[in-house]
Amino acid sequence: MLPVLLIFASGFILQAFMHLEIKPISTLAMYLLLPFLVFKIFYQQELNANFGYIFLILLLILGVLIILGLLVAKVFKFSSQRRNAFLLATIFSNSGNFGIPLAMFAYGNRAMQYAMPIMVIHTLFMSFVGIYIAASGSGKGGIKDALASVLRQPMNYAIIPGILCNQLTWEIPSNLMKWVNMISKTAIPIIMLTLGMQLYEVIGKKINWSEIAFASVVKLLVAPLIAWVLCGLFPISPLLKSIVIIMTAMPSAANTTIYAIQYGSDPQYVSACTFATTILSFLSLTLLLNILI
Repeated sequence: MLPVLLIFASGFILQAFMHLEIKPISTLAMYLLLPFLVFKIFYQQELNANFGYIFLILLLILGVLIILGLLVAKVFKFSSQRRNAFLLATIFSNSGNFGIPLAMFAYGNRAMQYAMPIMVIHTLFMSFVGIYIAASGSGKGGIKDALASVLRQPMNYAIIPGILCNQLTWEIPSNLMKWVNMISKTAIPIIMLTLGMQLYEVIGKKINWSEIAFASVVKLLVAPLIAWVLCGLFPISPLLKSIVIIMTAMPSAANTTIYAIQYGSDPQYVSACTFATTILSFLSLTLLLNILI
C-alpha cells in the first residue's frame, strides 16, 4: 500500500505548490492513456469459458449495488449530482493495481485464472456504466447527452479491436506493442497523481465527512457482503467465490475521480471517497482475508 499512498501524496504536494489546472490532465488520461490501457488489457487477457460465467455474477453484483445506491439516494434525498457521485464511489472497485496483487498474495498464482477476468469485466463496466453515471450526474444534460458521452469515449472503441486481436490470435508487431505498452503504462500513475491533486482541492471545501464515512462502509463492507450472498446462489468453486468477494471489497476505483472531474460530477466527493476507502481498506481487507482464508 505504501507505494500507492506515496503516489497520491506526490500529486497532493505538486498541486499544493503549483496549483495546476486538473481537467486537462483528466482529459489526457481519458482520451489518450486509458484507450491504450483498455486495448492492452483486452488484447492480452485470455478470454475463456470462465469469462462469461464470471461476467454474469459481476453483472448481478453491479445491478444490486446500483439499486442500493438509488435507494440510499432517495432516502437521504441526494441531489442527482450527489446521487451519481455516490454510485461512482461505491460500485466500482480498484481491482487492477490493487486487487490483483492482493489476490496473488492471498492465493498465489492460481488466483489469476479468476482475478484477471474480473479486472477485465470491471474495466468494461467502468467504460460504459461509469461514464454514463458520471455524465448523467453532471446536471448538464439528460439521458441522451449521457449516452452521447459514452459513445464519444475512445476507450470504448479500443475494446472491440482488442477482443478481435485476442480471439483471432492476431499478433501485433513488436514495435507497435512497444508503443502501446509505453503509453498504457503511464495511465495508472497519471490517474493516481490526478487523484492526489484533486485531494488537495478538497482542503477548505465543505465536505460532509459523515457521508464519506457512510459511502466507505457501503463500499468496503456492504458490497463484499452482497457479493458473498450472490455467489452463494451459484455452484462455483470456493476459490472463485473468495476472489469475487475480495475484488468487490477493493477501495473505490481511481478512474472514477477522472470521470467525475471530466464531467463535473461532484469530483471533491468522489476523490474524498476514493482516498478514504483506500486508507480504510487496510483494516477492512485484513478482516476479510482472515475470514476467507
